[in-house]
Formats: sequence, C-alpha cells, structure tokens
Amino acid sequence: MKSFILSIWSGASAELIDAAKKEGSLVVYVSCEEDYGAAVCNHFQELYGIETSYQRLSTEEVEAKIEEEKGKPSGDVWFGGTTDPYNVASSKGLLEKYEPENAKHLIDESYKSTENDWYGIYKGILGIMYNKEELERLKLDAPKDYDDLLDEKYKGLVWMANYNTSGTALLFLNTMIQKKGSEEAGIEFLKKLDKNIAQYTKSGSGPSKSVGTAECTIGIGMLHDAIYQIVDNGYDNIGLQVPSSGAFYEIGATAMFAGCAHPNAAKLWLEYALSPECVGLAQSNGSYQFLVIDDVEQPKVATEYGLDPDNVMKYDFEDAKKNSEKYKNDLMQALGGGDDRFKTE
Repeated sequence: MKSFILSIWSGASAELIDAAKKEGSLVVYVSCEEDYGAAVCNHFQELYGIETSYQRLSTEEVEAKIEEEKGKPSGDVWFGGTTDPYNVASSKGLLEKYEPENAKHLIDESYKSTENDWYGIYKGILGIMYNKEELERLKLDAPKDYDDLLDEKYKGLVWMANYNTSGTALLFLNTMIQKKGSEEAGIEFLKKLDKNIAQYTKSGSGPSKSVGTAECTIGIGMLHDAIYQIVDNGYDNIGLQVPSSGAFYEIGATAMFAGCAHPNAAKLWLEYALSPECVGLAQSNGSYQFLVIDDVEQPKVATEYGLDPDNVMKYDFEDAKKNSEKYKNDLMQALGGGDDRFKTE
C-alpha cells in the first residue's frame, strides 16, 4: 500500500518502487553544492527506505571516473553540475537511456538530452562576481564584461575554475569560443585572460567562496553561488555582474550510469529528481538556481539580485557535446599544460 501511495505523487509506478526497494541501496555522485546534494539524498532515503550514499565530485571528475571504470561504474546516478561533461559521457555511451514519467514536467524540450540519457533540474547564469570593498581600496572599477577582464589593471586579481576538473570552466571555455565565433578566437581570448588569472580552483564554486573574504577580488562563475555567499553567509560586500554583451547559462542535470549496480533504484531516482520533492529542497539548502520543471516554486531571491532565466544567449549544446574535449585539450596545450595555479585539491 505504501508503494502505491508513493507512486501517486512521485510519478513512479508501484512496481518500480518495489523493485528499487528490493535492490536496497543507491550510490549518488553529487556535482552540485554538497548541502543540496546531501539533503536530496537523505530525503530519497527517508521516502523509500533505500540506503542512499553519496560522494561529492566535480563534473569533470565524475566523467573521468566513470570512463576509467569501463562500463562497471561504482556509482549508480549523477546529480547536479553542468551538462557539458554529461554530454561527453553520453557521447561515449556511459549514460543509460531512460525516459522518466516526470520528464513531462520539464518546461522545455531543450532541458533534456537528445539521447534521453540526462535530464535538466536547474538553470544557472554564468557571470562575474567581485569584492566591492577590495576594488574600492584598489581604486578600480568593477568589470562589466568578460573583455574588461583582459585589462592589465586586473592582473593577479581574477579567479576561475580549472578546465581539467570543473564543468563550470568547461562551460566558460565553450562560452568564449561561441562568443568569439571560432575556436581560434576563443582560445586566443583565454590565453590573454590567463595572464590576469591568480588561481584556477578545482571546483566551479571555488571563486565564489573566496570573494567575500577578499582572498579573491574578481571571480568568474555561477552567479547563484555568489548569491548563496551573500544571503546565507552574510557577505554583502559581493557584487554581481551579468556580462553586458550577454550571459550564457548552464543546465544542471541528472542521469543514471550505463551498467550501474542498482538500475531500478537509479530509475526511481530519476523520477524523484524531476519532482518538487527533490528540486524544492534547493532553496532551503543554499542553492538558488532557476528550476526547469513546471510544478515547483522558483527562487525569488535570484530575481531580487537581478538574474533573469530568459535573459541569456543561445548556447550551442551540440557543438559543446561534439568538441568539448578537443577544445579543452587544445586550450591546455596553448597554455603550456598548466602550472601551479591549476588546483586539483
């Protein structure tokens, strides 16, 4: 009877719920912020009585890990993080095709894979954040667009994520190639930007965590991460800038791994991940991305800080899917392979 009641609101059939419960456990790789990831995993376990463990890894780390495991993944599902690494995994057959019943609640077809092997859960705006007090102390204007960051006055003041470990950095790489119109022009821009970069953090949220303390003066990253630092951690010295030439965006996703040990529990997770029971936990756990399903309340705080989910530029996901690895390899070669600014811990 409990399985039947759960199936009424969850979208999953009672049969799927029973099959998942028989498998008894689920392993989740979490690529969103850990507070949110822990909350959704704990709630899944409470709802279904399925032992749910998780590991926090950046998206690039997850893609590399499941590729190394060659069809025998140690995890069952992936939750959160930008879709460029999901698409790399998809192109290598590492994600399982499955169409959840709750996928009908996605607000647009663009928020799922053309292969039906990943599904969107949120939309984040990529932009610039900065420490207002530190810029005032240095008598510097805040940058309004990415091109401004090439100015030598910002040398040693800019942080962003590591292209080798972060999906956010991969998104930024693809963003600049698309903005500049070609791989050559995009990489040339990033080579110039590199001269002003003080640190490449392991995680995409790394710059946001250091802007309020002034360890980082200017950061490139997801603006909802900076809103968390302002609202939840009290750093009202952080300023946000939507790039004046146009903002690009991430789709945060979820997927199940091909060959996973608990396929029914993984399918049940996908139903759960596309329900208000899951994504509705974002706001109460410091995650203020815009949500991409139609039956959940949007985070008002994001719009209060000037973000608009519709005021974004068109992102060519297919080009990113086909070429992200090549672009990354070409860029790292152009940067001489990286140095000690590229953090992996």
